[in-house]
Formats: sequence, C-alpha cells, structure tokens
Amino acid sequence: MAKILVGMSGGVDSSVAAALLIEQGHEVVGAYMKNFTNEEGLPGDCPWEQDIRDAREVCDYLGIEFRILSLMDEYRDRVVEYLLAGYRDGVTPNPDVMCNREMKFGIFREFAMAQGFDHVATGHYAQIVRHADHSVDIMRGAKGKDQTYFLALLEQSQIRQAMFPIGHLPKPEVRKEAERLGIPVAQKKDSQGICFIGDIKMSDFLGHYIDDVPGPIVNLSGEKVGEHRGLHLHTLGQRKGLGVPSNTYGKAYVVVEKRAATNELVVAFDEPDTPMLYATRCRVGSISVTHAPLSSAGALLAQPRYRCEAAAVSAEFLDESTAMVTFEAPQRALTPGQICAFYEGETLLGGGVFQEILFEA
Repeated sequence: MAKILVGMSGGVDSSVAAALLIEQGHEVVGAYMKNFTNEEGLPGDCPWEQDIRDAREVCDYLGIEFRILSLMDEYRDRVVEYLLAGYRDGVTPNPDVMCNREMKFGIFREFAMAQGFDHVATGHYAQIVRHADHSVDIMRGAKGKDQTYFLALLEQSQIRQAMFPIGHLPKPEVRKEAERLGIPVAQKKDSQGICFIGDIKMSDFLGHYIDDVPGPIVNLSGEKVGEHRGLHLHTLGQRKGLGVPSNTYGKAYVVVEKRAATNELVVAFDEPDTPMLYATRCRVGSISVTHAPLSSAGALLAQPRYRCEAAAVSAEFLDESTAMVTFEAPQRALTPGQICAFYEGETLLGGGVFQEILFEA
C-alpha cells in the first residue's frame, strides 16, 4: 500500500483516478491546486469555485481527506509569464505542457514528497511502466484518448513518483467507471480553455495583458488584403478568425508568416504546394528526455502538435539540448514555440520546443 496525493480538478477523470486507487487499497488524499481565480476581471468563465465544491464533494463521497493548495503566485511566475512572454516574442507557447512540468509534476510533486507521500496521481490518459532498475517510462494512453504529448517536457526525476490510474481506459470506460462507483461528477462535462484558467478565449486573455498593434494582412505578392489587430493574436496555420475573404470559390486563406519587423501578417491559399505552409526541417531546442537519450532510439518519431499523428524523423544534435530534426514527410504549419514530442513506438522519449522552421529556397 502506498500513500498517494491525487490532483483533484473537480472533473470526472481525476475523481475516477482517486476512486480506483482507493479500490486498490492505497491511502489516498485529494488536493485541488488553486492556480488562478480570475481576480483581474478577465472575460470568460473561470469556474474554480464550482470545481473546488465538486472536488470536495467527491472526496467526501470517497471518504478521503481534501486539501486546497494555493499556488497562484507560482502559477503566475512559471506559467502565465511564460505564456505572455512567448506571445510578445511572436511565438505560440503551450501553457498546458508548461503547467505539467512546472506545477503538477514540479511544485505539486515537491509538496507531496515533503509531506511524506510516495506518489502523486493525476487523471492524465497516459501509462507508466516501471523497470527493475527503478526507472520508469511513459507509454501512450488508451486508443482514442492519449495525453502523453502534454507530458513531453517531463524528466525522469519528475515521473518516478507519478501515477496515471485511468491511462489504460478509453474515455467512455472512465465515464462507466464513474457511474459504477457512484461518483457525483460522473456526468460533468470536460473542462475547456487554458490549462487551469478556465473557459476563456485565448484572444480575450491575451488582450487583457498585451496591447493590440494593428497592421496589414498581405498575400505572398505583398498585396494588402486586410487588417489585423495584432500579430500576437494569430498563429501559423490559422484559417479561422482572419476576417479576410478569399474571393475565390473553394479556397481559404491561411497564415504562413508573421513579420515582426514590418508588423505584417502574411496569408496564402491553403493548398499542399503553398510556400511556407509545409516543411520537413526544423530546429528544436530546450530538449529534455523522460528516460533514454533520443540518440539511442530505434525508429524515432515526432509529434508536432496534440491532434496529429507522430511521424518518422531523424535528428542531428547540435548540442545536448538542441537538434536539427528532419521529417520524412512534409508537415503542415510547424510553429515556433510549440512542443515537439518524441516517441519510439508507444513510448514517450521526451520533447523540445520548435525554435526555427526551415524552408527550401
């Protein structure tokens, strides 16, 4: 039997995770990480109060202790500032990945270890494999619901104490388990929005902190086709929300470049041969590994965004944390600031941050 601190969000995934651990005979305590309370009057729904009530109700139902950890200062310093700095620099950061590294498996894990817990558990759809030498690997979750991409920047020291009790289950099975166990939030909808901030549009969130700097939207020929509110509100590969009709039947504009020097947003028709839309080579930096070095992998795969398949790549290391990565097949809208997750088969090897995308002349 182990003593386990479960990160409780008030949702069905973490609730079922806690319940399954109790069924297995572990000593379980639930904890809500109070990271953001929308005290600055942001537009949108930040349902932290309801989430705390739901998490407390679940813990009461399960008969376990419930704690609230106030981590707002740390969250602002490590996640919100990272997010804002990225957009100010013209890249597209991933706050969910950073929240996992810095908060859930950073500060939250450190708190748990200091309090005498053996493990921390979350409702992530991922699986842990433990080896005889006490090292661990992260494996993809069940078919249809895999969240290992968001764990790509974790290191071995962070995942040794990690547990993912529902990682072997598809989402519908988790709902069935919640019904079987009588968990109060069995039918609660999944949360949407920015990490723990809630259901807030990214544009609204950014607008609260970063001033709009309007500028021209131009096509590949340099012709002005519209006006943007600010480059920080757009990302490479974006099609919706541009406000620029193509005036061509069956075609749509897509963002292919952001020119900070001239404050121009460059768009082109979304087609397979569109310049600067597809690329095979890129530089990935800030690489960390979950276990084995990337250079020891057999068939190395890379996943450039959450909702896409991992693709075959080769990697040439420039130093211990930077590599030139070449995809065997062209990839659409590789984006600086986003996360590149590396795999060997179903095993997560680590990840890094896209720094530069290289296009053929």
